[in-house]
Amino acid sequence: MLAAIESINLGFLLDGQWRTDGESIEILSPGTRQRVGVTHLATSADAEAAVRAATRAFEVTRRMGGYERQRILRAISSGIEKHSEELARMVALEAGKPIKTARVEVDRAVFTFSVAAEEAVRVGGEYLPLDWQASTAGRWGIVRRFPLGPIAAITPFNFPINLVAHKVAPAIAAGCTIVLKPAPQTPLTALRLAQIIEQAGWPAGALNVLPLSNDDAGILVSDDRLKLLSFTGSTAVGWALKQKAGKKRVVLELGGNAGVVICADANLEYAADRCVIGGFGYAGQSCISVQRILVEESAYEKFVSALVSRVQKLKVGSVLDDGTDVGPLINEEAARRVIAWIEEAVRDGAKIVCGGHRNAAMVTPTVLTHTKPDMRVNCMEIFGPVVTVEKFSDYEASLSMLNRSEFGLQAGVFTRDFKRITRAFETLEVGGLMIGEVPTFRIDHMPYGGTKDSGLGREGLRYAIEEMTEPRLLAINPAGL
Repeated sequence: MLAAIESINLGFLLDGQWRTDGESIEILSPGTRQRVGVTHLATSADAEAAVRAATRAFEVTRRMGGYERQRILRAISSGIEKHSEELARMVALEAGKPIKTARVEVDRAVFTFSVAAEEAVRVGGEYLPLDWQASTAGRWGIVRRFPLGPIAAITPFNFPINLVAHKVAPAIAAGCTIVLKPAPQTPLTALRLAQIIEQAGWPAGALNVLPLSNDDAGILVSDDRLKLLSFTGSTAVGWALKQKAGKKRVVLELGGNAGVVICADANLEYAADRCVIGGFGYAGQSCISVQRILVEESAYEKFVSALVSRVQKLKVGSVLDDGTDVGPLINEEAARRVIAWIEEAVRDGAKIVCGGHRNAAMVTPTVLTHTKPDMRVNCMEIFGPVVTVEKFSDYEASLSMLNRSEFGLQAGVFTRDFKRITRAFETLEVGGLMIGEVPTFRIDHMPYGGTKDSGLGREGLRYAIEEMTEPRLLAINPAGL
C-alpha cells in the first residue's frame, strides 16, 4: 500500500497571482475522511477580477502563433508526466479513486494535452469557390477559424484532472483564455495542474482557477464577456445554466444511464470482462458507466454467471492499495442514495444477485435482475456500482429498450452480425455507439457528447476546438483589386 501524501495548502490562481486571502476550505478524502489539503474560497469580487483578467489576456493569446501554443501544450504534457505519481495520489485521495485507476486518468491527461499540442497547429479552414453563378465569375474565398474569446469552464469531481484537461487544453490550442471553477470536492488537483500550466509559460491572466460558491460563480454563466460556457456535471444543473447563459455559446456534457446489448453470437466471456470494468470502475461514478445490460435470451444464464463470478472477485478497499478495484463513492450521502434505489427496486420485485451492502461511503458492487424499465435503477442515472441485467428475445425490442431513456450519451453492442451493427447505428439515439465494447470506452481525441438530456455539443480535442473558435469568411473579387 502506498503512503498518503502530506496535507497540502494551495491558494487559487487569479490574474497570475496565487491568493490565500479567502476562507479556508478543508478537503477530506471520501473513504477515510482523512485531510488531503486546504485551499481557499474565492469571492464574487474575485470572479469579476478573473473575468477582467481573462478578457485582457485574450488580447495576447489570440495573437499567439500555433507554434507558441504547441510549445506550451507540450510543456504541460511533459510536466504532468513528470509529476504523474504525485498527481495520481492526489486524485486518489481527493476523489476517492483507486490508485491504479487514478494513474490511468493522469496518463490520459498527458495524452489529452499532447493531442491538443498537435491540434494547435491544425486549426485550419477551407478554400471556397464562389464562382457558382455567372455574375460571380472569378471570385473565391477562404474560411478561417478564429478564437472565440474568454471561456468559462465548470468541471465535476469524478475526473478531476482529465476533465479539467478537456476544457483547458483545447482552449489553449484555440488561443482562448479560461476562467475555471473546479468541483468543490476536488479543487486541489485542478490547482496543482494550474501550477504546471503556469510554469509552462501560459500568460498571466489567461488561466484563472477559482473555488467558488455556486452563487458567486453566477458571473461565469451570465456575463457576456465570456463567450462560451463549457459545463460538465449533472443534467438538471446543466440545463438550468443554459437558461441563464444569455448570448454565449454553451457546451454541456451531462448525465447518462448507459446501456449494453449482448447478442448470443458475442464472445460472452470478453463481454463480461468489459461490463465489469465498465460498470464498476470508479464505483460507477462516470456518466458512461455501464448501468443497463440486455442479453439475448439463449445466452442470458451463461452471461449472468460469467458476470457475477467476476464481480464477486472485485476488491473493495483503500484507494491507496494497488490491489483495490472499487473504492468509496464521493460521500456518504451518495452511498445512501444508491442503497435506497436498490432497496426500492427490491421492494418492487427486483432480485439482488450479489452486492447491495453499504459501509459508510462504500457500496459493494451490485448486480440486479428482474427489474422493470421504470425503476430508478434503470430509468435514471444511478452513478454508483450497480448494474441491471435483463434478457431479450427480439433484437429490435432491445434497441427500443435502450432508447427508452431521457439520456443518450453512449451505448454498446456486442455482436458479430453486421446487419445488427448497422441497425443499431441507425436506430440508437446516442452520441456514440461502441461495437464489441462497453459504452464506457473513451479515447480522448474522439468526439464525445450526447443527445437528449445528455447534453449539447461535443468534446474531444479537435471537436472542442471547433466549439471554441468562430469561422470567418474572406471573400475575394479579383476584378475589384
